[in-house]
Amino acid sequence: MRKNVPNILSAFRIVLVPVFVAAYFLDGGKVKVFAAVVYALATVTDFLDGFIARKYNLITNLGRVLDPIGDKLMTLAVLSCITIDRIIPMWVLMVMLVKEFLMLVGGTVIHRVARMDIPPSNYIGKTATVVFFIVCLTLMLFRGIPRRVARIMIFIALALTLMALGSYVMTFTATMKRAKEQQEKR
Repeated sequence: MRKNVPNILSAFRIVLVPVFVAAYFLDGGKVKVFAAVVYALATVTDFLDGFIARKYNLITNLGRVLDPIGDKLMTLAVLSCITIDRIIPMWVLMVMLVKEFLMLVGGTVIHRVARMDIPPSNYIGKTATVVFFIVCLTLMLFRGIPRRVARIMIFIALALTLMALGSYVMTFTATMKRAKEQQEKR
């Protein structure tokens, strides 16, 4: 049973996506407390599944698929909800969609074309995720934040996210170079 715990947590996070959306829009108040709790729970499961999988060497192919799917679905659900609610501008959602698409394509190319494992997230990516979580949660819970302060928070989160994307591009380039060198040696 222990071997399945990280995958169960990832699957649970995927199930939480429609729960988050329903909680966000069914709550009539401006402060989205229940939605924030669901989002926080999803974020905790994200950290737990990775921690358990690494600590107990329980990394599986299914987990390599479920974990990023859960992450991306929840991220896009949160961004879509706060965009629809006009907390963040539409272009922020579009930038994040492009970033997620590029990472999906890059991971697929590394896995299928280069036949290598997808590199794990790095410190920049994890930092960007934590900052993104804090910013989105803050914007959901404290609706009276002045627009200028909210924009600064969004820009900081977006800047870190774009730095993470740049880091992933460098990792992608290095991984593809390594794969090419290995193929040439054969």
